[in-house]
Amino acid sequence: MASIQAKIVAKALGFQDFDWAKGTITEQRAKQEKTARLFKISKDVSVEKRNINGIPAEFISAAGSKPGVTLYLHGGAYALGSVSVHREFLSRLAKASQIKVLAIDYRLAPEHPFPAALEDTLAAYHWLISDGYDPATIVIAGDSAGGGLALAALLSLRDSKAPLPACAVCLSPWLNLSFTRETGDNNNDPVLNPALLSRFVRLYAGQTDPRNPLISPLFADLHGLPPLLIQAGTNEILIDEIEQFCEKARQAGVAVELDRWPGLFHVFQIVPILPETKRSLEKIANFISRKIGHSP
Repeated sequence: MASIQAKIVAKALGFQDFDWAKGTITEQRAKQEKTARLFKISKDVSVEKRNINGIPAEFISAAGSKPGVTLYLHGGAYALGSVSVHREFLSRLAKASQIKVLAIDYRLAPEHPFPAALEDTLAAYHWLISDGYDPATIVIAGDSAGGGLALAALLSLRDSKAPLPACAVCLSPWLNLSFTRETGDNNNDPVLNPALLSRFVRLYAGQTDPRNPLISPLFADLHGLPPLLIQAGTNEILIDEIEQFCEKARQAGVAVELDRWPGLFHVFQIVPILPETKRSLEKIANFISRKIGHSP
């Protein structure tokens, strides 16, 4: 069961009547940036701005970090979000996992539709390797659209026979942008609804078929992927496609761990006050530690 805190937050989100998606894309982005300024990161976390061949990025590191790095891809339906919006959460992820996080501001739709975000992700990954990081110590992670993007990057790396990262972590990944099946049977999701998802699909996919596996990894051949940890709340609208993806991945021989959180909503980990958030980060940290060879 969800905690009392989680139930209160879910109800508050529901009262907003999907306010986060009101207004133009420019207005939505500005609203997110303004809200993000209210959340401060811990003083024992450092932020180093970088430029990766024109891609704005930040290294976020906690004191005493061990070797390794998480390449993190923020959510936001491929049109919203940024490193600064996610910075507070990423500071918690860096502290929990004890490895630094490289978060990138990949290009956003509608100005830059598919495959711009994927191209930036791959460029950042190859930059890490050229900068001396062993792929065996690299994690690719993301939430929502960023989770789908992380999996698309794995597919692209596999198909190009590039070295794969040690593992991937996806929080509430968006895996099916095609709406070929009924979506939205779960009416308990206070964050997403089918109308919102449909709107952002058009912005990101552009003229490309949304069933393209690099847009909708649910339709991909999943063999040969590295170990995956996927966390999802049972009350979120994406839970069905996430479960379908995990089953398909298992059938393809992929080591996948699906961590289901009863009563929780889409990307609940962003909310710092929830007891579930702390436990979920502990699970992520344990998974990463096992996959990149760190002692507990």
